[in-house]
Amino acid sequence: MGYLIVAALVFGACFALDKGFTKLFRSKDQHRTGLAVKHNKRAALFGLFLCVLGIAGVAAGITGGAGLLIMSLIVLLMGGGLIAYYLCFGIYYDADSFILSAFGKKSTVYRFADIQAQQLYVLQGGAVVVELHMADGSAVSLQSNMDGAYPFLDHAFAAWCRQKDIDPDSCDFHDPGQSLWFPAVEVQ
Repeated sequence: MGYLIVAALVFGACFALDKGFTKLFRSKDQHRTGLAVKHNKRAALFGLFLCVLGIAGVAAGITGGAGLLIMSLIVLLMGGGLIAYYLCFGIYYDADSFILSAFGKKSTVYRFADIQAQQLYVLQGGAVVVELHMADGSAVSLQSNMDGAYPFLDHAFAAWCRQKDIDPDSCDFHDPGQSLWFPAVEVQ
C-alpha cells in the first residue's frame, strides 16, 4: 500500500511540475499554437518508472545498507534526468518561425528562411535523423521517432519556400518519401 501512495505522489508531482513548467517557461506565441516537435513520451514514462524505482530503493536502502542506497539514488537521478530532458526539449512553431528549446540552453528563435541545408543520417535500427543547418552556423536535429517531426518538416518546407519566394515545384531535391526536404549539405 505504501508503494502505491509513493507512486501516486510521484505521478502527481510530475504532473504539477509539467503544468507549472509550461506556464512559467512557455510564454511565446509559438508555444501557444499547439504545433510542436517533442521527444516520444516513452522517455518520460521510463524516467518516471526509474524515479519510482529509485524512491522505493531509497526507502529500502535506508535499512538495507549503503550499497543499495547509493544504487537507488543513482537510479533516481537517472529517472529525474530523463524527465527533465523530456520536459526541456521541444521545437514550437507557427506560420513564420520556430523556437528551439533544449536542456541547458537558451531558447533560440529561427525564421524558416534561416534553414540553409539538411544532412541525413540513418541510425542502426532504421531511425532517421534529419539535421537542419541554420544560417547562424548551428544545427537542429530531428529524429524520425519524435512526435510531430514529419509534420514540422512539411510545414518548414512550405514556409521556407514562401519566405524565400521559391516555387515548391522547382525544388528537385524535395522528396519527403526519402526524408529530403531541403538542399543537401555541400561537401567541401
